[in-house]
Amino acid sequence: MKRIVFLLLAVGLLTACINTNSDEPKKRGSSGKTLELLVVADPEVYRGDTKELVDSLFGRLQDCLPQPESMFTIVNIPVSSYKNTEMFRTHRNVVLLDVNEENPGKVYMHIDDYAAPQVVFDFAMKDRESLHDNLRKYEQVMLRELYAAEHRRMFKIFKGMQAYELNQKITDKFGFSLMFPDEYHIAKMDDDFAWVRKEAKDFGIGVLIDVFPYESRDAFDEQHILDRLDTIMKRQVPASAPDSYMGLERRRDEQGNYLMEIKSKKVDLDSISYCIETRGCWRAFGDFMCGPFVTYTMLDPTEKKVVMLTGYVFCPRNKPTTKRDLLMQVESICRTVKF
Repeated sequence: MKRIVFLLLAVGLLTACINTNSDEPKKRGSSGKTLELLVVADPEVYRGDTKELVDSLFGRLQDCLPQPESMFTIVNIPVSSYKNTEMFRTHRNVVLLDVNEENPGKVYMHIDDYAAPQVVFDFAMKDRESLHDNLRKYEQVMLRELYAAEHRRMFKIFKGMQAYELNQKITDKFGFSLMFPDEYHIAKMDDDFAWVRKEAKDFGIGVLIDVFPYESRDAFDEQHILDRLDTIMKRQVPASAPDSYMGLERRRDEQGNYLMEIKSKKVDLDSISYCIETRGCWRAFGDFMCGPFVTYTMLDPTEKKVVMLTGYVFCPRNKPTTKRDLLMQVESICRTVKF
């Protein structure tokens, strides 16, 4: 099992030590709920402006959800509980905050050190001011690695419960693979489109697959992505009421701003040369339904086709499962794509 430890010095120097000893024993599976963050800090550290800063970094609202949900569910425990309890040491997402004048003033990142998948950020700071400075400095690194650990957990789950026949049909049809768990089924498939879904008692989730010829870079403009997705939803995905259908929530206020925010950004996916992630909300036209979506618009390796993978969630607000956690599941399915 590979062990990677990054040492981030307060002055910004980055070094790495990688041990790939094949005799290292297999790590146990990590613990923790979806998007749960374990903040290890004693009460004298985790208070006042330090707690406020941690909340602002990890507890702020998740982008593009129809109802407010935090990015992470933050759980705080003291350092002694973390060191003496195996369940806490194997938690998937850990941020350790230690302030002591004898500390080296460094930040360590441990990948899969005690369990897998796992990421642990260890802030060994001399004072609270340097702790705050480094939390802000490494915000984006932490968010990237914490989400990566969530995706790796999902991949591990999917691999153990694959819908082999369904996944083979996707590969045969489109020339790329996706890893769907066995509770999913194909609701619709034609020459350049597929709708794969999972219907449960309290929610419905799914992935829309749309493939079309690549003609210009305009295919990756946000407006083009939204227009095409809106058209595909209307044509291919009916809602529950007669003559109703899925579409995008693009209504605006008097100032011209979207009532429900839409965000796009370039992201890096394994084996994909170019990919745009777009988040927003869909709604049912002619029915009372809505939910979040995430779309990955990518160029295939031949540079002749564009592939749009859209994960969506429908989950009424009075149900126990959160839209945030369900969206992470379909987002992770989209990220399993391999050409």
